[in-house]
Amino acid sequence: MVYCKERRKYLIGWLKRIVLIGLTPPWFRGWAFAQKKHPREEAVMKLPMPTWHGTVSVEQAIKQRRTVRSFASRALTVDQLAQLLGSAGGITETKGYKRAAPSAGALYPMDLYVVVGQNCLPPIEAGVYRYEPGQHQLSEVLKDDLRSSIAMAALSQMWMADAPLIMVITAAYRRATVKYGQRGTRYALIEAGHIGQNIFLQAQALGLEAGIVGAFHDAELIDAMHIPSAHEPILLMPVGYALE
Repeated sequence: MVYCKERRKYLIGWLKRIVLIGLTPPWFRGWAFAQKKHPREEAVMKLPMPTWHGTVSVEQAIKQRRTVRSFASRALTVDQLAQLLGSAGGITETKGYKRAAPSAGALYPMDLYVVVGQNCLPPIEAGVYRYEPGQHQLSEVLKDDLRSSIAMAALSQMWMADAPLIMVITAAYRRATVKYGQRGTRYALIEAGHIGQNIFLQAQALGLEAGIVGAFHDAELIDAMHIPSAHEPILLMPVGYALE
């Protein structure tokens, strides 16, 4: 009798979940997927809030923007990283969840990772971190200086390993395709372009430079970074001071 009651309770619980999923609009399910924390990650740092009043105009940043492939060894600051991440995919509403880059249906299929080099971003240790927009914080994925491994996966473009950090834009396409079908994949790629341009322009406004790479072996990159296979890398963006 006890077994039957427990099984009935279990089945009712699953039926309730199915009903809720059926009644929940696709855009909310996509947003909810984006909030899931991966078991290997551990929150390590709450970032300083970005500022929205700069000294460089949008026009000036656009005019000066160039793709750079040579970087100085000079370390960056946590404030600079916080500004870059906030401008790339941070939440920009006072009371809400809308982000810096436009996203079809506000589904936000993108995840931003940062590969930090040794002694390149004190006090943050070398490693791979995922940006959590909702809390504006970093979650640790892996501890190690993986810049050379990332460069090797990117068809041995070793110049990337000189940058203090490499920003990795990934897409979990299911968050978009749950509503838009296969066209959601295209929308995710469009969103990656918006995020990449935001990084370029914010880097300029901070006196930094950025490069951009789309040539890499996906599986090697995912394996090196220890990120979920569903987070498919789209763009790699090394950021740092230009080599004078």
